[in-house]
Amino acid sequence: MATSKRGTRSLLVLAAAAATALVGIVSAPTPAQSVVVGDCATPFPVADLVADQAVHGLTVSKGTTPDAFTGTVLGVLKDGIAPGLDMIMVRLSNPEIDRVGGIWAGMSGSPVYAENGQLIGAVAYGLAFGPSPVAGVTPFEDMNDYLPPAPVTLKISPGAAAKIAAGSEVTKAQASQGFEQLPVPTGVAGIRAERLSKTRNRPYLDRAAGTAGTTSAAAVGVDTVVAGGNLALTMSYGDITIGGVGTATSVCDDTVVGFGHPATFRGKITAGLSPADAVYIQEDPTLYPFKVANIAEPVGTITDDHLTGITGNFGAVPDTFDVTSAVTYGTRSRTGSSHVAMQDYNPDVTFYEFVANHDRVMDGYGPGSEETSWTINGKKPNGTPFSLQVSDRYASDYDITFSAVWNIPDMVYVLGRMKGVTLDDVSMTSDISDDNSTFKVTAVEYKSGTKWVKLTGSKSAVLAKAGKTLKLRATLADSTGATHTVPVSVAIPAKAKGTDGTISVMGGTRVYDDFWGAKTVAAMQKVVAGHVRNDEVVAMIDTYGKNRVSTQETSAPQSHVVEGRKRFSIVVY
Repeated sequence: MATSKRGTRSLLVLAAAAATALVGIVSAPTPAQSVVVGDCATPFPVADLVADQAVHGLTVSKGTTPDAFTGTVLGVLKDGIAPGLDMIMVRLSNPEIDRVGGIWAGMSGSPVYAENGQLIGAVAYGLAFGPSPVAGVTPFEDMNDYLPPAPVTLKISPGAAAKIAAGSEVTKAQASQGFEQLPVPTGVAGIRAERLSKTRNRPYLDRAAGTAGTTSAAAVGVDTVVAGGNLALTMSYGDITIGGVGTATSVCDDTVVGFGHPATFRGKITAGLSPADAVYIQEDPTLYPFKVANIAEPVGTITDDHLTGITGNFGAVPDTFDVTSAVTYGTRSRTGSSHVAMQDYNPDVTFYEFVANHDRVMDGYGPGSEETSWTINGKKPNGTPFSLQVSDRYASDYDITFSAVWNIPDMVYVLGRMKGVTLDDVSMTSDISDDNSTFKVTAVEYKSGTKWVKLTGSKSAVLAKAGKTLKLRATLADSTGATHTVPVSVAIPAKAKGTDGTISVMGGTRVYDDFWGAKTVAAMQKVVAGHVRNDEVVAMIDTYGKNRVSTQETSAPQSHVVEGRKRFSIVVY
């Protein structure tokens, strides 16, 4: 295939110890200076296209080397993608397209050329009803334009439907349903489908994504990102890789364009530009066939994600939010890490890294207890650094991992939504035990003078002097009935004199931190400062009237999570 002009790019291929993918782990090449020839394609004018014109193109169905396909032009839909942006209809064929019944998800971006070698555009749309060799092509002469968003389904005229149906297995009725954007196969590598299915309703986990195994793959180099070659947009890499696989349309010097349609339609973005290795094109008789591929770690940065496709530059990779998890379970331990290139995915990857590393170390899930601590580092809007440090203990009768995970990604999500706040990293340390025993608050006493007075029921009243410290002790019982007492004291404000109210003595499991309500870093720091661990005993006083007060104190952490609550009246004199 001839092209009208050519260019080169000199790239420093970055070192990579390992990179995970849609279906496995891909080793990146050894650092070296690589010269790769780009195609620097010349666009073929849409206005010059005619029906039945022969076309050819490139795409990858297995490995990294593009295969050829052939086809013919069916016609042009004026404004078919958006106002001022036409869609070119083509019918394509090669052995793999014929085998799976049509074009596939992951073929987005595959270049389509005229006979003279000029680039007509990128495969980007398929017929809405299901598998078909008929594709909608985004014109290459428009692929750097930023236009309004396309409708989900692109309608076509009866005449165009008849043209599509002629000489193919597609009926006119099916063709009349129009075109829709080809899906970008997107997945989360490093965590199993069964664990993904257990995710609760969280805004940062509400994204369509599949999962994959851990099949190893051959090394994938930067020089495989060529016209018609695999191209991946990566949100994260490391233990957890989140990415979408498509096809590169054209490469010129240090720039690549691909997909032919948006991946996230965010406009200016920062994401990883990654090579990929296709494993297989999976047939699907009802929807689209789809590409299964391994993704390598980034060799550049995706900078634009617009209606006509994605654009990226080779060389420098994005700054990342680094997620580190250190898990110990008996004699087993592991420290894992992931790196988030697209910052919207900070909480997702935090969650997945926590769960995946637990599963790797525990090698199963079940009841237990866990002491976890975490640190989140970042910068306030004025550039001042901040660090939030939290620790807690959790227990579960069923799955300790999912009982312990939620506070950390929740905090990352809330902080990430604060205007002007940037996050640098989060590190988590977890020590897991099979013992899921808990303590329960079974009795409460308060000190009156030199004597301890036992509170015998909900109608019992505590007499407390304003401006003094009320000394309490809670009796905790374990599952065997063995007990011990835990002291906790509460200062009674002087202004509370003459009020009455309630006093509650309870386990820390009954107190909830309002991480979600924090709107600023200062507010989050206040929540963290008041954090109550699940293994602490809490004494909480609320009084009523003109001089009402609300105050609480906690005990030292205990060896187990503390549950239960006792509630009494209090009179302040």
